[in-house]
Amino acid sequence: MRWMALGLACCSGLVAIAQTPTMPEWQTKAGGHAEFDVVSVRLDKGEFKPPSFALSADDWFRDPHGRFHADFPVSVYLEFAYKIWPTGEEENAMLAGLPEWVRDDAYDVEATAPVDATKDQYRLMMQSMLADRFGLKLHVENREMPVLLMTLEKPGKTGPNLTPHDQAHPCDAVVANAITDCYGFMAHPAPGGLVEFGSRGAPMELIGKFLGSTGGMTGEISRPVLDRTGLSGLWDFKLQVASPFGKEPEGEANPGPTIMEGMREQLGLRLKPDKAVIPVLVVDHVDRPSEN
Repeated sequence: MRWMALGLACCSGLVAIAQTPTMPEWQTKAGGHAEFDVVSVRLDKGEFKPPSFALSADDWFRDPHGRFHADFPVSVYLEFAYKIWPTGEEENAMLAGLPEWVRDDAYDVEATAPVDATKDQYRLMMQSMLADRFGLKLHVENREMPVLLMTLEKPGKTGPNLTPHDQAHPCDAVVANAITDCYGFMAHPAPGGLVEFGSRGAPMELIGKFLGSTGGMTGEISRPVLDRTGLSGLWDFKLQVASPFGKEPEGEANPGPTIMEGMREQLGLRLKPDKAVIPVLVVDHVDRPSEN
């Protein structure tokens, strides 16, 4: 689908949401609520147009200086607005019973915002826009679900490609051949037909969510991934694995390790099946917007 390349009037009122006991910390720090100054929404059946910045759950941000544009389905806007990186199972739970256009139809959003807005503040503006223009209503439920607990393969020891960020180059340093800027998750081709994923300056919780989402592309991972490594602070990682983006030609083996094999061998991480009570975002209602 074209929006997989990610990787990407005034609003009024905050979406009706039965939150877990406290507002997420990122949302509180961003101010709790924000609105675009002016926003235009229209169904787009044409060619995909890249967004102003990646609508991802990480903190990498290219400041659009108040001029925001994106061209994705509502499902992508939801995940961006609420800063989630769901597995397929979590996404299905979130969107259960909703019409297919929520996942399939792209909407072009053009908006103006304060010139100094942060990425998390753009998330809050998107929440307000979804409530105002798409009639979004949702709630959060605490559900017991099958999960995968991410732990260290060997207690107290990480793999060769997972290192503390404070032992590497600082974020303001120019690093030759770096896979990504700080706070973002990136992928690029690697020798032997592999794909290299990586990030600089990421917390382990977000690394787990990213690996769970990426592993979902191959069917290896369908459950939410919860960090139980005990590793605090920020981390850099590189992971070279067989491409999860498409199948090899019939009769040809897909080269390289799987996501889970690479996690064990390169990052020193393993996933253990378990059950846990986790917050799940559930969409109750959404409408097609009137265009303007």
